[in-house]
Amino acid sequence: MNRTAAAAIGVLMSLAAAAASAQTTVKDAWIRGTVAQQKATGLFAQISSVQGSRLVGVSSPVAGVAEVHEMAMEGNVMKMRALPNGLALPAGQTVELKPGGYHVMLMDLKQPLEAGATVPVTLVFEGADKKRESVELQVPVKAMNAAMPAMKHSGH
Repeated sequence: MNRTAAAAIGVLMSLAAAAASAQTTVKDAWIRGTVAQQKATGLFAQISSVQGSRLVGVSSPVAGVAEVHEMAMEGNVMKMRALPNGLALPAGQTVELKPGGYHVMLMDLKQPLEAGATVPVTLVFEGADKKRESVELQVPVKAMNAAMPAMKHSGH
């Protein structure tokens, strides 16, 4: 291999490493299944950003509206509200979207979401430099009670 080819490969590898380090990682994403007539559900996942960013947008063809929400105690009342400025993802930390905390709400559902189905979802992240990155996901739907603790059975 000549020096020019080796240098070109080195540059390409550096660019690939830089692109990989700028990305946001989404792991263990799932959507809670619904029943007929139910018009909203939640999406949960673990998100980490190497350089820090914000989750600023969500869309899915199964939902008329998709928003980033938080559940928070206000006095003795648990309230859910949209995060109009998105969800901060501190550099190097994993932020968990989970029942009772931060989550994505899929609302105005166009059909019931049954366990075992897969739903396309696009998450939009914005870096400190204001550049946006879209991440396309195929998210599995889990049974409605997936996040509830397992019942103990006595083995008779």
